[in-house]
Amino acid sequence: MTSHTHLVLIPSYNPGPKVYETVQAARAQWTPVWVVVDGSTDGTTQTLQRMAATDPGLRVLVLPRNCGKGAAVLHGLDEAQRLGFTHALCMDSDGQHPAMLIPQFMETSQANPAAMVLGVPVFDASAPALRVQGRKISNWWANLETLWAGIGDSLYGFRVYPIEPLRQVMHGQRWMRRFDFDPEAVVRLAWRGVRPLNLPAPVKYLTASEGGVSHFNYWRDNRLLTWMHLRLMLGFALRLPALVGRRLLHR
Repeated sequence: MTSHTHLVLIPSYNPGPKVYETVQAARAQWTPVWVVVDGSTDGTTQTLQRMAATDPGLRVLVLPRNCGKGAAVLHGLDEAQRLGFTHALCMDSDGQHPAMLIPQFMETSQANPAAMVLGVPVFDASAPALRVQGRKISNWWANLETLWAGIGDSLYGFRVYPIEPLRQVMHGQRWMRRFDFDPEAVVRLAWRGVRPLNLPAPVKYLTASEGGVSHFNYWRDNRLLTWMHLRLMLGFALRLPALVGRRLLHR
């Protein structure tokens, strides 16, 4: 399907050859698809650019150095907004996210343009137990920080954002540029009154033999999440009267 309001946005950093399958799967479902190469050094940039040269539905934006997932997404959002797009479906480049659900998520967004459409992961046996259990902690904090506004999962990156509210949030502060992007985005958008809609979506953790590449570092990234939730709890405390008032108003 072709859209002039909704695009697929794929941030990519050293994903290995799996990115080509990811992009092809996304293109089979949607036009346009944009890839933001976040300073990759694994040789995928050149192949992606060659793919885009023969496919008018594919665009590749290249950052000269690695800036982080959130920074790559923001670069794509700024360009998308400049060209008149209103919504972006973000998905990872490593093959974990279900491209076949792009039309369903986009249709839900088109029917509810003021909302953010969040994927709720359906795990299979490939999911590391530590990752599955650990995300429950982040999800609990995210729901506390929003007074249980309905965030089904704070970490799963397969989701549709309304572009302008997210740009305003990100340009308004210095954070959300790396691994902290996904959970902080949903919390801060919920604070702004952007309603979450949750849809189930499978997630696949690929082994190295299957072409899987992971940049997750347990200690580094969990320290980043801890600092993020400390910031958000401060923001939550400052916004608590307004959040309570909004909740009472919508009862």
